[in-house]
Amino acid sequence: MAAIQYYDVILKPVVTEKSMAGMSDKKYTFLVHPEANKSMIKEAVEKMFDGAKVKKVNTMNCEGKKKRRGMVVGKTAKTKKAIVWLTEDSKDIEIFAGL
Repeated sequence: MAAIQYYDVILKPVVTEKSMAGMSDKKYTFLVHPEANKSMIKEAVEKMFDGAKVKKVNTMNCEGKKKRRGMVVGKTAKTKKAIVWLTEDSKDIEIFAGL
């Protein structure tokens, strides 16, 4: 596959009750490109959001769920999530400001 650019790494934010509760601790959750590693995710967050300094990144691979439509069985696409911890002196991410 071609080289992944920093703007292709973060796909969208994850908006759930658990991820919203973590925002008070400067912990943000994103869906990321399945082939992105932790250093790519750190670089992408720091470039995309001004004033954000990443302390650490946790990633998890989520397998696709089995779905049935009649007798046909298939799977949904697998995804990758990243939980990004910001340092105490960094700015908050503005995407989540109005939520």
